[in-house]
Amino acid sequence: MKVIRTILLCVAVAVSAAGVSARDFNDKLMNRPYADSRRVHLGFSIGVHSEDLRLKHNGFITEQGEEWRVEQPGYQPGFCVNGLVDFRLSTYFSVRFSPGMYFGTRDLRFKELNSGAMERQSVKSTFVVLPVDFKAAALRYRNTRPYAVAGVMPAFDVSKRRTSELVQLKGSDLYLSVGFGCDFYLPYFKFIPEVKFCFGMADVLRHDRPDLEDDPAMMRYTQSLKKATSKMIVLTFYFE
Repeated sequence: MKVIRTILLCVAVAVSAAGVSARDFNDKLMNRPYADSRRVHLGFSIGVHSEDLRLKHNGFITEQGEEWRVEQPGYQPGFCVNGLVDFRLSTYFSVRFSPGMYFGTRDLRFKELNSGAMERQSVKSTFVVLPVDFKAAALRYRNTRPYAVAGVMPAFDVSKRRTSELVQLKGSDLYLSVGFGCDFYLPYFKFIPEVKFCFGMADVLRHDRPDLEDDPAMMRYTQSLKKATSKMIVLTFYFE
């Protein structure tokens, strides 16, 4: 909830700032009135995101009678930067390609139910992402134009993996994404805040752990999990 409140506060500040800037240049006039007539739009974006894992347990109990549970107790903000190529299809629809990189961290906590023993692990990731979104926009009203997006986002983790980690995640995932935003037409560019929700479709838990052959007891953490799927909330600021 704290992450969601922070994202909504950032959106409110961004919208307010864009509105003030537009009024400074006379909001009654149309800034860049023919901007949407171009077939291709280029730009870039910066933003923040929060990564989450949905963990499904299988009730595995070790020979020593241990039963481990894994959870992500909190969320850490990550940073993202993307390019932007927007292809106009019609007055209301366009296709958007925004390749980029996401840098983030997920903290995991492992708890043994009987003894209360605790372990922790920080999972750092550097994703190369290739989002393709379908954008549906409303009619432009003066210098604003709300829209909704939906699409897919292949993601590839290029960070270096450490051996002997308690659990490991796979290096690729495919997200389905939905979101909303608003185009603000400023005198020299468009400013576009956007909130997007991304849902991973694949099991990203690495079940095969050849790096633990010399320490098979470490497999108990992986064996306690049936699957793990990813989720993200992304707040992005586009400049087009």
